[in-house]
Amino acid sequence: MTTFQDILSRPSLFNDTNVLSPHYVPDTLPFREAQIKEIMETVSSALRGQKPRNLFIYGKTGTGKTCCTKYVMDRFNSNSENNGKGGMMQYINCRIYNSRYRVLQKVMKQFVPELEKAGFGLPFLYEKMIEVASNGKQLVIVLDEIDMVKDLDDMIYTMTRANDEIKSGGGVSIVGISNKLSFKNELDPRSKSSLYENEIVFPPYSSTQLQQILLQRATHGFRPGVVSQSAINLASAITAQECGDARYALKLIAKAGEIAEAAGKMQINDEDVEAARKKVDADIAAETIATLPYNHQVVLYAIAHLSKGGSKYARLDGMDEGFLFSGEIYEEYERTCRRLGKRARSSRWYKEYLTDLEMLGLIMTTPSGRGVRGHTTLVKLGHSPSEILTIISRGLNFTGESE
Repeated sequence: MTTFQDILSRPSLFNDTNVLSPHYVPDTLPFREAQIKEIMETVSSALRGQKPRNLFIYGKTGTGKTCCTKYVMDRFNSNSENNGKGGMMQYINCRIYNSRYRVLQKVMKQFVPELEKAGFGLPFLYEKMIEVASNGKQLVIVLDEIDMVKDLDDMIYTMTRANDEIKSGGGVSIVGISNKLSFKNELDPRSKSSLYENEIVFPPYSSTQLQQILLQRATHGFRPGVVSQSAINLASAITAQECGDARYALKLIAKAGEIAEAAGKMQINDEDVEAARKKVDADIAAETIATLPYNHQVVLYAIAHLSKGGSKYARLDGMDEGFLFSGEIYEEYERTCRRLGKRARSSRWYKEYLTDLEMLGLIMTTPSGRGVRGHTTLVKLGHSPSEILTIISRGLNFTGESE
């Protein structure tokens, strides 16, 4: 019978798997010095007892937005303790705390211990936040994936307008992090007018930059000599070609290590990276789809269903293999909604869903070219239709509630 001691006594290619995690924040963040400096300059006002401007950070997944913000937050809070100015940065994951009430409750828990008990309403939380800030506290609230908050307009309006009631030099500021460059376009005019903000856009990493990032992590994450330079180069090239996502690159090299170790190898080579690519792609697709809002999943299901059956326009001149007309997808989306007993959203929202799905790498779109009558958008699925249908059918089970 295998024991834990048997498992732990085996030689491992890994030195510290935590270093290879996308959530690990290293002491230095290569190629993000300019962005870190800009975040620091924006929030530094709070260390002088002055309210900073709100800040919105944009960029695709894996471009270092969260990592850089946490890096700054750790140093900010340490500096705040040392200089006694009373500034505080607090990180909140809006996939978990996805409403105005939950965000305010999370913010205030460390100041008001009784909030662990249920039963306190929104006005109570709001008044407590005013009270804490009115004692000279500068609250800088980091809202990661801010667009996941259901009542986003109300939350932004509440937190920004709170400053009108705060006395004695305190304040509340927002650092919003989003994958969507169009995030603010969805806010209503009342919320937009209450913002006074800076913006930072994080670009994707290049292949050369990814090589340096992987080398930095691999040096500490694996035992010496385990990762070949060729494997790092290949993982970087694959990632740069696909998305420029550092989290993807880290998952790729970590999975390659697991594959090599399971095979009893002493070094990770190109073959292990290629094998890891298939597993990581499937894992990321499943993880991404599982966290999609309801209507996004239904649209993706419609695309996969049509892709599996084939477009009814597939024989038209100018139609590349695998592409679908945007209009036929919307019709399939409407049919699927009727089958589920749900109401389809308007074509304007549908276009937003396509934009989001493309940004996540689940689909690709292109304008229709010559040979296709009229001007429309062509859509192609980025993964196996059968796999997508299986993931959505299993996860959503067609019993979810609409947004």
